[in-house]
Amino acid sequence: MSSEHNNPRNPIRIGSRGSQLALWQANHILYALRDAGYHVELEIIRTTGDRMQQPGFVVPPGVDGKGIFTKEIEEALEEGRIDIAVHSLKDLPTSLAPQFSLAVIPKRADARDVWVCEPYWALHTLPSGGRIGTTSPRRRAQILALRPDVTFVEIRGNIDTRLKKLADGKCDALVLAAAGLDRLKRTESVHQRFTPEEMCPAPGQGALALEIRHPDYPVDEDRDAYIRNAIAFLEHPYTRFCVEAERTTLEALGGGCQLPVGVYCMPADNKWRMYAQVVSPDGETMIQIETEATLETSSTSLGEWMAKDLISKGALNLLQEEQVQEGQSE
Repeated sequence: MSSEHNNPRNPIRIGSRGSQLALWQANHILYALRDAGYHVELEIIRTTGDRMQQPGFVVPPGVDGKGIFTKEIEEALEEGRIDIAVHSLKDLPTSLAPQFSLAVIPKRADARDVWVCEPYWALHTLPSGGRIGTTSPRRRAQILALRPDVTFVEIRGNIDTRLKKLADGKCDALVLAAAGLDRLKRTESVHQRFTPEEMCPAPGQGALALEIRHPDYPVDEDRDAYIRNAIAFLEHPYTRFCVEAERTTLEALGGGCQLPVGVYCMPADNKWRMYAQVVSPDGETMIQIETEATLETSSTSLGEWMAKDLISKGALNLLQEEQVQEGQSE
């Protein structure tokens, strides 16, 4: 490694949000790089998404949910104040701005959604009218497909905030991503992990993304090349294939990270296995497909095939129905 760049006075700078989970993720990368012999520092950056979760915050006009947890971090990256941005992949838009590159995708954690509730150990045991805390359109629609008799409570904030609201009786249960709870070792009330057939995860769920400056938009060409080489060992090719296939499907359906679309790909028996769900807002109509592909199939072609199959079965009509309902609720 270059002694000029691997210098305590000029460390690799990682940018991250300040939530407990974001810090775990950033430190996970930081420690891996330090173990490999690099000097690394962490810079915490407050994002629009973080401010939106504070009481009394007024959402600025035009904010649609895309990039609210990444905008300020990407600005720091573009300006050279940080060298690497560590994100939850599902927070990233399917198309990055040209000045950025999704350089590394490490090995994925558990991508599934989980049921968090102490007295009722599975979704089917919750009494009729039970209150489930979630702000995700995808999870609401998928839950209604399984249990049309439940109700929902808007529960926002980080994992600890949501678990506290559950403990305080603001809702009867939560549905959250397994990866975050596993990483923070907060699984004491997790009693059900939904299969992809029951609740298909969000594209990229459970995966991290290391974003850097694109080689065509360097701040310092030598340093940027050094950063690319330094983090390359963290790449996990199987995870990249899966999330690229998932994100290709999502982009073909409209690209919004808030769309009620579940897409999940995994290697199985020397093949790729892929699931997808698109559900109407009331849960009454579900388009669900599953396919297998050979290992020689490209992630793009697999994702595009999934999207075409979903569209042929009416997925775009269900997504338009979701957008109409959102417009009526504003």
